[in-house]
Amino acid sequence: GISITGQFAHLSGLFSYSVVAFSAIFFVVDPFAVVPVFITITEGDSEEKRREMARRACMVSAAILLAFLVGGGLIFKLFSLTLAAFKIAGGILLLLTALDMLRSMPARTRTSGKELSEAVNKPDVAIVPLAMPLLAGPGAIATVMVLTAQANRIWQFLLLALSVVVTAALSYLVLRAASLVNRYLGNTGRAILERVMGLLLVAIAVQFMIGGVRDAFPELFRPSAPRVATVAPDQNS
Repeated sequence: GISITGQFAHLSGLFSYSVVAFSAIFFVVDPFAVVPVFITITEGDSEEKRREMARRACMVSAAILLAFLVGGGLIFKLFSLTLAAFKIAGGILLLLTALDMLRSMPARTRTSGKELSEAVNKPDVAIVPLAMPLLAGPGAIATVMVLTAQANRIWQFLLLALSVVVTAALSYLVLRAASLVNRYLGNTGRAILERVMGLLLVAIAVQFMIGGVRDAFPELFRPSAPRVATVAPDQNS
């Protein structure tokens, strides 16, 4: 009975961590938001060149996120950062991205209009701005680093790495079919999808920030000891 309960708890933890890790990374990478930008900056290119750019962009973005996954701990030590501070900062960054998604606006934490106008005239846009900052932007990097710092078992690191790889693969499929996605979803469909993902991302961002505040100020979340009523001694005795 105890072993079955323990296995169930382990599988439950495995599943919940997988869902949080994948959804957080996929929602913040948000390949659907990159579709109109991808179509604009690859206008005039052949279908084969578009596919090649999408493939390279997704591979490089995965490599960037995996590099921060592996080297995240070193960065924390190098700059003497605490997990609590990074949780709060990452949560704020995610929240800003999520609020832009809820308003169906281009995320300001990813790239600016000036950078996009420069990208239109570039012969190769696979690395900049597609891989970084559009796919592997500050929000995605912060998310991976927070999740990495929270992971304390090897299977959590493996699930996190798998989430990055699966997100990159799905992003490639979305960008490869960018014209179809744009045609069938349209502006309205894309806006609805953005808002749903944005709402879930807000919840993840708030959870990051609550976790950061709890780590930084544990005394605020410590239950206060119940008061014990004292009885005055009887004066007559």
